[in-house]
Amino acid sequence: MATPESELPTKQELLGEEYEEDEDEEDGEEGWDDWESDGDDAAGGGGGGGGGGLLCLFCSERFGSESSLFSHCASEHKFDFYGVVKETTGMDFYGCIKFINFVRSKVAENKCWSCGQVFSSNSELCGHLHASEIPQPEGKVPWGDDLYLKPFMEDDSLLHSLSIFDDDDEEESCGMPVERGECSTGNGTLAETCESNLKSIIDDDSDVVGKFEKACTVESKDGECSGSLAQDPSDKQLKIARASAAARGIKSVDDSYFGSYSSFGIHREMLGDKVRTEAYRDALLCNPSLMNGATVLDVGCGTGILSLFAAKAGASRVIAVDGSAKMVSVATQVAKNNGFLYDENMEMEQKRDTQVISVVHTKAEELNHKIQVPSNRFDVLVSEWMGYCLLYESMLSSVLYARDHFLKPGGAILPDTATIFGAGFGKGGTSLPFWENVYDFDMSCIGKEVTGNSAKFPVVDILASEDIVTETAVLHSFDLATMKENEMDFTSSFELRLSESGSSQSGVTWCYGIVLWFDTGFTSRFCKERPVNLTTSPFSTPTHWSQTIFTFEEPIAMTKEGCVVGSSESVGTDDCPAVMIRSRISIVRASEHRSIDISIETTGISSDGRKRSWPVQIFNL
Repeated sequence: MATPESELPTKQELLGEEYEEDEDEEDGEEGWDDWESDGDDAAGGGGGGGGGGLLCLFCSERFGSESSLFSHCASEHKFDFYGVVKETTGMDFYGCIKFINFVRSKVAENKCWSCGQVFSSNSELCGHLHASEIPQPEGKVPWGDDLYLKPFMEDDSLLHSLSIFDDDDEEESCGMPVERGECSTGNGTLAETCESNLKSIIDDDSDVVGKFEKACTVESKDGECSGSLAQDPSDKQLKIARASAAARGIKSVDDSYFGSYSSFGIHREMLGDKVRTEAYRDALLCNPSLMNGATVLDVGCGTGILSLFAAKAGASRVIAVDGSAKMVSVATQVAKNNGFLYDENMEMEQKRDTQVISVVHTKAEELNHKIQVPSNRFDVLVSEWMGYCLLYESMLSSVLYARDHFLKPGGAILPDTATIFGAGFGKGGTSLPFWENVYDFDMSCIGKEVTGNSAKFPVVDILASEDIVTETAVLHSFDLATMKENEMDFTSSFELRLSESGSSQSGVTWCYGIVLWFDTGFTSRFCKERPVNLTTSPFSTPTHWSQTIFTFEEPIAMTKEGCVVGSSESVGTDDCPAVMIRSRISIVRASEHRSIDISIETTGISSDGRKRSWPVQIFNL
């Protein structure tokens, strides 16, 4: 995939509706024909006041207050929220936030939050619920991970309504000295101002983190003391802002990300990439033992091309998922126009075998909010998730989530392997040759400045194979069928030596940086009849991914091993070229959602064993 800039869809288009279990669902065996998408009525069921109010943790009921909601949970679902919080764990406010998000996430998986038992429907889960059986020594609770600070459900009103610690808040603020930071708010004017500022933070999605930091700084009028409201755990609104700021930042990036894919230009580019599209086509159409009668989940479907291939290959059911409302509409129309769209209102005897595709507007992580996934799950998970340098966009985490939650044990994931490669490139991989002769004029001064800027930012471009001057090194390989999400962050050490084709007749070849590319494999593990390899190598047909180029701060002179150089000059210079470059590259997910940070450490080694290391270069993609 690539990421263009384009007009973003509206917030309303990007917000999904909450999934509601059909109250009349039969207890019989669930099959794919029982699948239903949420319509406009989904949020209005139950006696909880239609689409407003606080949504129950377990069913579709809504309530006007926190106390009535938790009373319902205790009487109907055997869930004593106050008992768990106050008597068992003694959790603080953040613990409550985590606890609620943890329970919602388990219910979305039809899994008992207490014992972990999995059920085929929400109604079965609700019939099973029982009092907590979880041993809860302090700090050992299953919801202790900070990932549960992120709201599981968008705009979850319950998180903003928690009052369990309000009594404590009042006790601490009733005219008593403020011990934290030894700072008093005096007559309360400053506190009211801060509360007003906080409200503007929570109501305004823009620059949440920056405004939060600004509003949290408190200084008394007389200048005697200063502190930070963010340090006061008794302030409920600040706690909510702190817990949700990061989540809102993620949502903003997601909105931009999915919005960028509503442009047809990027889809034209991807569909026109024959290497990419034909690799997926061959993997899906040429492996009948895998695809005949299979149930398929297509994550990030875009125009729906992979779902169309799957349906054409004989899949019995295809669920296509995308976060762009516009592309969901487009994919639905495309499937309909080609006779592949599943119509749940059509009688079974009227349906054709090819009418198997349903398109769902949601992120993969929230699929359970939108549809009822049968207990037998999916046979095949397919996704074109790769970004520049393989991991840019970080869509892989969504694919791994879908694999762990929706793919049946032993099910196929396509592709199932991915490998990142690297090599050193020469002067031709920079813009220097262009600027050295512009209509017979020397503009190399511009070329040097451009190359200097390239040492600060990665460049995505197609590199000619003749510009590769070293042998190729394998940086890292991923087994997508078994890898964990944290394995997306890795560090690789490797060595680069001049290749035969990269050697210069003068004996010295200049290496200007390192270029990375990737392969993905549809291996014989799942594609038994016809394994396929998709490569973005500079030695193969170019793709829309191109390659990712990282330019050194200064080029490194290299020579073939066996060439003895007796100079005392610095390693990597013309007088003392390196016979090997030893590099250490780290690729990690950046603090900015869907971005990655790359650090490159470089050491040149001469023929006599002397070493020279250059400063670490850090890039953001």
